[in-house]
Amino acid sequence: MAPLEIQTALPQPARKPAYCDGNVLRWLTAYTASLIGDSVYFVALAWSAQKAAGPTEVGLVMAAGALPRALLMLGGGVLADRIDPRRVILGSDALRCLLILSVAAVIALSAPALWILVAVALVFGAVDALFVPAIGALPARITSSDQLARVTGMRSLSMRLSQIAGPPIGGLAMGLGGPAAAFTVAGHLFALSLPLLLTIRMQPLGEHGQQQAEPGTAWKDLLDGLRYIRRHRLIGPLVAAGAICELGLTGTLNVGMVLLNAERGWGPSGYGWIVSSFGAGAAVSAALLAVTGWLPRAGLVLAGTLLVGCTGAATIALVPTLWIAVVLAAVIGLSAGVFGSLDNALIQTAADPAYLGRVTSVVMLTMVGLAPLSYPLVGAAIGAWGAAPVFVGCGIFASLGVVIVLASGAVRRAELPRQRPGVNT
Repeated sequence: MAPLEIQTALPQPARKPAYCDGNVLRWLTAYTASLIGDSVYFVALAWSAQKAAGPTEVGLVMAAGALPRALLMLGGGVLADRIDPRRVILGSDALRCLLILSVAAVIALSAPALWILVAVALVFGAVDALFVPAIGALPARITSSDQLARVTGMRSLSMRLSQIAGPPIGGLAMGLGGPAAAFTVAGHLFALSLPLLLTIRMQPLGEHGQQQAEPGTAWKDLLDGLRYIRRHRLIGPLVAAGAICELGLTGTLNVGMVLLNAERGWGPSGYGWIVSSFGAGAAVSAALLAVTGWLPRAGLVLAGTLLVGCTGAATIALVPTLWIAVVLAAVIGLSAGVFGSLDNALIQTAADPAYLGRVTSVVMLTMVGLAPLSYPLVGAAIGAWGAAPVFVGCGIFASLGVVIVLASGAVRRAELPRQRPGVNT
């Protein structure tokens, strides 16, 4: 197959915000379709495993995809930087489309055997390890630096939309046509993103004085990327703070929240209210950044919102009533959303695009590789000591990220790029 031609011509600096930029909107639409496809796929995979075997096997199937995703994530970042992020995205999305549609055809002709589901999860996780770093490296190549904060907010909104829309679509497809129908819907959503991605205009790496690194082996490129993160005065502390935050809070907000609701007798409906409130707060923060595109004293705001989020996560197990927990969850979601968006936007604007794939792979590895390691620890600790001390301890641990942020002068003084004169808001 002939190599894909990459369009590198980008118009002159944008005079309109990212949410009015057709180039960004095409990327966002493709990204949203792909994320919803992810959600539908996971619904189809989980329910197919449940039909094929028991609860233990469901956990095995769902965990199968996480292993190659975590192991190969750093390699995916190297590939995105060595080749081209859009080309990697196109290839990985096409592979996911073919894989899922093939599975749909197989399941339509026979029962969903457990070994087929495990194999699909493993391959899908490996391909996802290529997709995730590349999608994180793309925004800096499709818009100007002063619009990256807006794009970060739009991307967060897209993730929230997929979390809301994906599971019901998957459930409806399962109810109407079974696993084959659900896998087919997921495959078509991946296919929908491909023509949109083909129309995206790419910005060359050489702009703003950035230079492509000297070619070397993939291993050398990986080590160069890790050294780049460690030595960068802004990116290093931001990545470290984000990793500690994920490791400290993800387990309590996922596994711990279920156990807290059971302990307090709030039940599934109480859990639903808390999770929905957290999601609403995070969505509001994403919309805020998408519309404004800039916040003053970004580094200090990042530290402040991280502290509020850690404090809220530590104390939510101490509140006496459900409605207070629901309100506190909204505050945590809002704070965590602002922190996450600013952290990502500052990394995006500070990083040399030649390293963005590797930088994104390290950031995502902390989320999909390190953070889930806390799940069994949090569950066992709550079983031994109860929810309150575990939530408080995890909140205190996560607040070490605030110390890292405030100890870095580069982060304290960090600012998002201001919009260029003439941009319409």
